[in-house]
Amino acid sequence: MHDIERTGPTRPKAERLLKKAISEALKAPGGGDMDHNTKFSVVADRWITRQAGRVEAGERAHGTLDNYRSVLKNHVLPALGDLRLHEVTVPRLDAFLPAVKAKTSASHARTTRAVVSGVLGFAVRQGALGSNPVRELERIEGGKRKKPRALSSAERRKWLEQLEADPKAVARDLPDLTRFMLATGVRIGEALATFWEDVDLDAGTVAIDWKVIRIREVGLRRVKKLKTESGDRTLPLPSWAVSVLRERRRLAEEAGRGPATPVFPDTLGGLRDPSNTRRDLREARGTEDFAWIKSHVFRKTAATVLDDAKLSSRQIADQLGHARPSVTQDVYMGRTTVSRDNAIALEAMWDDDGPGNSGGKPGAGQDQQDQTGP
Repeated sequence: MHDIERTGPTRPKAERLLKKAISEALKAPGGGDMDHNTKFSVVADRWITRQAGRVEAGERAHGTLDNYRSVLKNHVLPALGDLRLHEVTVPRLDAFLPAVKAKTSASHARTTRAVVSGVLGFAVRQGALGSNPVRELERIEGGKRKKPRALSSAERRKWLEQLEADPKAVARDLPDLTRFMLATGVRIGEALATFWEDVDLDAGTVAIDWKVIRIREVGLRRVKKLKTESGDRTLPLPSWAVSVLRERRRLAEEAGRGPATPVFPDTLGGLRDPSNTRRDLREARGTEDFAWIKSHVFRKTAATVLDDAKLSSRQIADQLGHARPSVTQDVYMGRTTVSRDNAIALEAMWDDDGPGNSGGKPGAGQDQQDQTGP
């Protein structure tokens, strides 16, 4: 048993603090090779090792692990790492998390709270603590989300015309990538993970089962979705998207790229980095009319088109790979096959572009169509 000491401004106060510390020490169950006197940093290291094992088992995403590591390194360990577990108290955390929020954001503070809770919850399960103090903290308020914004029909047309007129954007394959994301509503990592073997041009469908991520100290990898994710789905495509993909398939075959190659490769024909592609989009958008555009805007736009076409929230959630709109629908309705109504609604995305845009690639003006061909 280690010695426990407490000091206070008066003898009675010091005695009360000492009695409280002894009581807490007796309540801590102990067990294993850690107890309430173990440093927080030691428990954090074991917890993150456990999370890495869950990634290898397919229970956690690589990106989540990297995020946890970053939060530990930059915020949690500098503040709490040298403390003993019993010193990570509710008052201390009640001061720490607001400081993180003030320095970063409410969202970042919530992630930090989740990491601290994960570490201390692990300590509870190992018998080193009697309870998790994070559970006693108030919710972190603030960080109100911005209202989602989608591209209007006129903005879709203007955006693609801007891309087609930008040689650098064309060289980076941004026009067709935009079209594919508008036609499907997929995330950028899903779009870049789509291989030709996932595309059935005759059936007019594409299977969305993979994503491209960057794994620390490993590099780019095409990884299968987690079993717990709702994102695996086969999407029917509008005919204009099939036309775009047919032309791309022809060019890919001429270049010797087979079924097990990306639909949207990098310059060497391999996997393309989502982060670099987002940077390419930022450069292409300029600083005026489209300064607000991010890759997720294409996903929101597809959802908005489907909503305007009066599709149900369940159909839209299936298209986007969301687990909800409601628990009842999640439990009693299948999500592996998406309604053909989605493709019909997306079919009409360019209908109001005027006669100058009939035929050819959607979203491009007649002059561009004459230059690029069908």
